[in-house]
Amino acid sequence: MTALADSVFLRAARGEEVSHTPVWFMRQAGRSLPEYLKVREGIGMLESCMNPDLVTEITLQPVRRYGVDAAIFFSDIVLPLKAVGVDLDIKAGIGPVVANPVRTLADVEAIPDLTPEHVGFITQAVQNLVGELGGTPLIGFAGAPFTVASYLVEGGPSKEHAKTKAMMFGAPEVWDALMRKIGQIATAYLKVQVDAGASAVQLFDSWAGALTPEDYRTAVMPHSSRVLAAAGELGVPRIHFGVGTSNLLTLMGEAGADVVGVDWRTPMAQAISQVGDRGVQGNLDPTLVFAPTEVMLERAAQVIEAGRAAKGHIFNLGHGVIPSTNPDQLKRLTDFVHSYV
Repeated sequence: MTALADSVFLRAARGEEVSHTPVWFMRQAGRSLPEYLKVREGIGMLESCMNPDLVTEITLQPVRRYGVDAAIFFSDIVLPLKAVGVDLDIKAGIGPVVANPVRTLADVEAIPDLTPEHVGFITQAVQNLVGELGGTPLIGFAGAPFTVASYLVEGGPSKEHAKTKAMMFGAPEVWDALMRKIGQIATAYLKVQVDAGASAVQLFDSWAGALTPEDYRTAVMPHSSRVLAAAGELGVPRIHFGVGTSNLLTLMGEAGADVVGVDWRTPMAQAISQVGDRGVQGNLDPTLVFAPTEVMLERAAQVIEAGRAAKGHIFNLGHGVIPSTNPDQLKRLTDFVHSYV
């Protein structure tokens, strides 16, 4: 446990001195790995996420291959909804699809609260992983209330989030109830993971970039703050990440993050000035792994150098690994970050 607590990833997340910049990749568990495609063959995404042995294997694969400084639990942000009985599926090439989108207060009230009994397979998988990972931290995660609400209201992925915003603006009582419901589910889900041994958590607000700062502050931030505050009581570092959130980084930090994830659209130096006395995570453009290796590494060096000004810096891509990524490039990138001084 001493080696785990002293890991370079957790030290950076706490803003402590590190021997090198730690690195892991969002969506590193799966996506581009041939060994992942092999074990997932013929098995649906949600079915895979509910199989503790498969979750354990997939989560470990990038740690073995790349030697990254943290593992990210293999799952999906809509899994807790599935676990409590929401009729949804993850369709290849589309994403999460909800059979009966939420429209009314009765729809919200029909969604059960999440209890540990709903996700016993998560407890088992995390315990398995902690036993295998040793001194490598495991990051647990959950979907933030706004992003999960968008899936529930839209019935699937959306570019405009029109129905979601229509509820937020036009039916505030339904919106508040839905956000509180998802907040409870996210809080309970993170607690299950930490209780089983996860060393840090990340709250994914993938679609928060669709919001203005004022709308985020009034209709979304209070709900994310409650989730992050509850996670803080568990005694683990909290990372908060969104896509296209240059205008929200200060607020996302104030919501309760120890580390703010930065996507590739925001220069790291600018992000550091926005988040205040917090760590940052990111933010190499995920497409740079398709560039010549020397170009990728040159840009990675720029990110690392900029990150030195932060309270703590965890190197990552500015979003998830693209499925067609060459794993050898991620290995070269990991080795470069580890050797950079």
